[in-house]
Amino acid sequence: MIIEIAHFSLILTFMISLVQSTVPLFGAQKNWVNWMRLADKTALIQFVLTCFGFGVLIHAFSVSDFSVKLVALNSHSLKPLIYKITGTWGNHEGSMLLWILIINLYGFLIVLFGKKLPLGLRCRVLSVQGVISAAFLGFLLFTSNPFSRELYPPANGNGLNPVLQDLGLAFHPPFLYLGYVGLSVTFSFAMAALIQGKIDAAWARWVRPWAVSAWVFLTIGISLGSYWAYYELGWGGWWFWDPVENASFMPWLVATALLHSAIVVEKRNTLKSWTILLAILAFSFSLIGTFIVRSGVLTSVHSFASDPTRGIYLLIIVFMFILCSLTLYAVRFSSIKSINQFTFLSRESGLVMNNLLLSASAVIVFVGTLWPLLIETLLSEKMSVGAPFFNIAFTPFMVLLGLLLPVGALLPWRKSKIKRLKPSLLAIGIFSVVSGSVVWSLQTGTRILGPVGVSLSIWIILGSLFDVSKNSTIANGKFLRRYFRLNNLPRYELGKSFAHIGFGLMIFGISAVSAWEVEDIRIVHLNEPYQVRGYTFELIAVSEFPVSNYITRRGSLLVKKDERTLATLLPEKRYYPVQATTTTEASINSNIFRDIYVVLGDRNSENSWVVRTYIKPFILWIWIGAFCIAIGGVVSLSDRRYRMASSYSNKLVKL
Repeated sequence: MIIEIAHFSLILTFMISLVQSTVPLFGAQKNWVNWMRLADKTALIQFVLTCFGFGVLIHAFSVSDFSVKLVALNSHSLKPLIYKITGTWGNHEGSMLLWILIINLYGFLIVLFGKKLPLGLRCRVLSVQGVISAAFLGFLLFTSNPFSRELYPPANGNGLNPVLQDLGLAFHPPFLYLGYVGLSVTFSFAMAALIQGKIDAAWARWVRPWAVSAWVFLTIGISLGSYWAYYELGWGGWWFWDPVENASFMPWLVATALLHSAIVVEKRNTLKSWTILLAILAFSFSLIGTFIVRSGVLTSVHSFASDPTRGIYLLIIVFMFILCSLTLYAVRFSSIKSINQFTFLSRESGLVMNNLLLSASAVIVFVGTLWPLLIETLLSEKMSVGAPFFNIAFTPFMVLLGLLLPVGALLPWRKSKIKRLKPSLLAIGIFSVVSGSVVWSLQTGTRILGPVGVSLSIWIILGSLFDVSKNSTIANGKFLRRYFRLNNLPRYELGKSFAHIGFGLMIFGISAVSAWEVEDIRIVHLNEPYQVRGYTFELIAVSEFPVSNYITRRGSLLVKKDERTLATLLPEKRYYPVQATTTTEASINSNIFRDIYVVLGDRNSENSWVVRTYIKPFILWIWIGAFCIAIGGVVSLSDRRYRMASSYSNKLVKL
């Protein structure tokens, strides 16, 4: 009975979302206060009802209620409880319900933290959120009902995809969705501003916290997904340019540009058209990513479904949102005036260049991701676009972005001169080039990518540190006074420096592991040591035994350096009888300088096995850098201007 009530709650939520998307919007047009205030109430009711429905679904998975078709298909009575719970969103229907829950969570947060927003703006934002909620609730109810009953429930269930039976699934999708769906808020603010006809610095100040929050969650979600793929899939890499990886990366790139563009609107009341367009594109890429994951048009290990009906429905949603938003933007475009002008050598110009590079990068990823689909549709030929294309086409934009980043951060607003920059950056530039040259001279027979990455990362990191130091400098330069000046810097300035330093660390980690990684694949006999780049490995045993819902074949390898035992690695092959599926579990020994990564392959003979061994220098710096980027966003969010509920500016620019 509770399942039917939960299903009814979703139907009721859908009906309420239709009210939220129309009545307050009409009330704002007529200036009817009671109708506008209805947006707050409907947003709260939607959130409560969706929480109830999602809670019932979690409970059904937890108690193995196989009368629910979704549970029967994606769970098993022998599965550990944690994987039963995470299995709630480890499938198409459950993850879609999580998506809708997060949409309504953001609606609730807008009500909670938007008390000082003008009623007209707030109700329009919530109305646009209501439209988004209604579209996806309709998709869920009409094509992907999570509460469908199973006429003949199985005794134990079919189980969850073994690849997804990992703790990474408990965190990666929720963080990713918080980022994906969080961009709907910036989209709603952009649409509300275009409908209302008012955009100014105060509007940008309200948008930025939501943009930063979504960007932070998306950063964490992508990073967790990258690390999960690294240790779980056993292929030895951290990024494959998989279509679904790209689907989350594209909105991240555009959202990064949006953050920088909103700064210009807030500080200089210019680049308003850029900011509105980027808000539209960021959410549009999120919708495109949803279509890629759930339509089945592209093959990926991450894909949820391949139902043509679902694909068509999603395509209609994506098309309508993009078409309507860009049409409204085009209608208003000629009236979006920038008050302040700026010269070519200014921080505004630097941020425009930043936007262009990030947007071009997103377009490159978009074209490379969908090109195979286009070729297959037009020419009926199968083709793939892999890592070589993306590395060649994408990398130059990131290198150029890294080169310009310290320069743009040091430029003043509106106008600057070349001579002001030379003394500041000359020493940093020389040191960066010299450092890369030293690395080049020390390495033998490896790629130039390593030295270039070292130079670029030092350039970015020292440039960011110099920016902070410059802002903390006062006349007499005493340390304590510098410290207190630094302590009083706006949090968003410190957050910016954290994020830029994290970007530099990521570049170093990516360059180092790409240039200096060692891969060794060989047949290994028991108790016969072998060498890989100064490390001694010895396979001492391979054992097979059952563990909960799978059977493992586990190898035991000793790792030594200079006759000293460093670790015992335990790579596995796991067989899941319910799904008749085998997975590979790598074993990793990590420190700040390198990872030793070992994968157990197939048996070659009675006492020999195929073993893949990798030495990955500085690979952890990739995720350390990503963590610093996310921390930078969190520090920016703690800025007092965003904690204070300021009122909307009375000096609004009418379109």
